[in-house]
Formats: sequence, structure tokens, C-alpha cells
Amino acid sequence: MTAISAQLVAPSPRNAIHAIHAIHSEPRADTAKRTSVRCSGCSMRTVCMPAGLTAAEFARLDSVICSTRPVRRGDALYRAGDTFQSIYAVRVGSFKTVVMHRDGREQVTGFEIAGEALGLDGVCTSRHSCDAIALEDSVVCVIPFAQLEAVCREIRTMQHHVHQMMSGEIVRESSLMMLLGTMTAEQRVAAFLLNLSKRFKALGYSPAEFNLRMTREEIGCYLGMKLETVSRMFSKFQRERLVETCGKQIRIVDPDGLSRI
Repeated sequence: MTAISAQLVAPSPRNAIHAIHAIHSEPRADTAKRTSVRCSGCSMRTVCMPAGLTAAEFARLDSVICSTRPVRRGDALYRAGDTFQSIYAVRVGSFKTVVMHRDGREQVTGFEIAGEALGLDGVCTSRHSCDAIALEDSVVCVIPFAQLEAVCREIRTMQHHVHQMMSGEIVRESSLMMLLGTMTAEQRVAAFLLNLSKRFKALGYSPAEFNLRMTREEIGCYLGMKLETVSRMFSKFQRERLVETCGKQIRIVDPDGLSRI
């Protein structure tokens, strides 16, 4: 299970998961705005940008990624069927991606946290195939895809990074299918927590203590489980001293024990 949980990367290497850990709170609006913040001076650049970019290459990226968009909790960054124009890097906050069944039921397909990318689903058909909903007040960097393609033709390191992001989407999807098709409920929840731990560690946060911004019901919707089953698994892990929970606060007490499930 360790190998599988390691593959459940958030939508992209993105490694970019969150959904999930509040970092800051800022005034929100509904449209993109130009900002003085640039990739070259961003604290998240080591997470969402490739290593080894030169000052000149960062300057080229700064000319492309020059706007941010705040998204309030519960609002959509984009909806299924919207025309694809940009991909987004989560700068602050977290999102869930969802598809709607014909009967109106929601299926959660992923959770994205700071440093991870959103919107790659639109590359294939030039339209988005899912909704991206903010789990908390969030901010994204807007990256026009046509301009990003031009940058990739100039900067091979960036081109390779985008290819890695797309490959990460494929790996995530196949890993999710394996999780839903072969794992027990106990293993699914353990893998989910270990995956979040790994992603928070990549951001420089504690891999042992973090907040879950999604509800238990949303976790169940992602893992293919009922709310009652998710709650039962958390209670079981707590009794076995694998984790401690306090509301949405999670502390992983025994990561090795979770990995052995």
C-alpha cells in the first residue's frame, strides 16, 4: 500500500492533494487582477516551478503569470463545459474537483492544495470536464495556456515540467482506480491520510499535523465510501492510536502503522 499511497499525488506534481490547509486569508473578488507578485519572488516557487531556472527565465515567466484570482469558499473557479483558456496554480487555500452524475449526485475526483495545479482537464477538448470548487477562501495564479506553450518552446526545463504535470494526472487517475477497485475501506482512508501527509511535507509543513478542509462526506465521495464508513474508520484509527483527531485537525501518531494496513 505504501507504493500506491505514494502515487496518489494530487492532481499533478504538482506535488505538487491540498485540500485542506489554510495558509492566509485575503480580501476576495470574483475576477482576475494584475498583481505585483511574480514567480521570481513567490514563496511557493520551489513547489510549483522547476528547479534550476535562471533569472532571465523567471523574468520570462513573470511576463506570462501576471495576475491572480481570488475565489471565495464554495465558489467555482471554473465549471464543466467552460471554455479552456488557462491553467491555475493554487497560491493560497484549497479546492476540490467534482463531476456531477445525471441524477445530481456529486463525485469528488480530487483535492488540490497550495502549490498544485488546476485546469489541465481542459487541454484535451478545449473545455473543462469538471467543476473546481474552493474549499476555503483561496487565491490562484492565472496561467494563460497559449502563452505557457510559447514559454515552453523557449525554456526546455519548463516544457519538461509541464509534461511532468500531465504525467502526474495520468498516474493519479490510475492510482485512484486501483484504490477504488482493490483496497478495503480501511486501506483507502489510510492511503488518503498518508498521501496528504506527503503533500504537506513537500510544502514544508508538518507531515504529522494538518487541517482537513474537506468534510468527511467529501472524503467519502472521493474514496467511494459512505459518510458513516469514513467516520467509523477515523474512530478505529484513533482507538488503535494510529491517529488523533480534534474536529478537522489531524495528527498522525503512527505513520508506519498506517502504512502496514
